[in-house]
This record gives sequence, C-alpha cells and structure tokens, in this order.
Amino acid sequence: MPLQSNNLMAFDYGLRQIGVAVGNRVTGTCQALTTIHARDGIPNWEQLTALINEWQPEVLVVGEPWNMDDTPGELAPRALKFARRMEARFQLPFALVDERLTSFEAKDILRERGHRGNYKDRPADSLAAELILRTWMGQQEG
Repeated sequence: MPLQSNNLMAFDYGLRQIGVAVGNRVTGTCQALTTIHARDGIPNWEQLTALINEWQPEVLVVGEPWNMDDTPGELAPRALKFARRMEARFQLPFALVDERLTSFEAKDILRERGHRGNYKDRPADSLAAELILRTWMGQQEG
C-alpha cells in the first residue's frame, strides 16, 4: 500500500490563468503556490504535471463558479471539464467547491497587504485557490 502524502492541491480555474494552492490535511495548513498560464482555458499541462509530481497531492480541489443567485456561473461547465481531465490524466480524485466571491476576497486581502491593483503582473489567482482550499478543508472538518 503506497504511503499517503496528505497533500492537497487546489485550483482557481480561469481561461487565461489558473491559480494553484497547496495544503496538508494533517497540519491543516495551506498556501498560495503559483499561477499557471492557460490558453482559452487549456492549462500548460507540462507545468501542471511538474507541480503534481512535486507535491504528490491526494485530492485535487477545483473551484466551481456560482452566481450570487445560486445558478452555475458561465465557467462552471469548463471548470468541471478541467477537473475531469486532471482526474483522468493524473489518476487522482477531485472535489468541486463553490468559489463564489473568492477572487473578490483575494483581491481585498492583497489590497490590505499593499497590492497596487496591477493584477496582470501580480495576479490574485493563487490566493483565490488558497481560499478555495481553505473552504474545502473547513467542509471536511464539519
């Protein structure tokens, strides 16, 4: 039986970039990691594979876009497709988490830390992925 890493990896899916965060289920910690580039929602698979190989996550957590009126967001089907592709490619289970307002919250946190609002040069996506992962971890405790 292979050793369990207890590592987790979360993704804030987007058409041009995908935020990535990592965490550990034993320590209950998580952190923003990086942002990988995507072209029309298709990630740089080589970069993604390198991250998966390095961190050896047990579960992939993907933010699922929802609107404030409780309807699926425009990118929800594509985020699910991204999660299913990763599941098939890496043979890892995935979980979807309501990511409503995570990008807004991430930008708010970054502003409090002195970010000047140039999100093209310093994107908020990896912090949004961290917030997604924190949400998922909190759901597992309850």
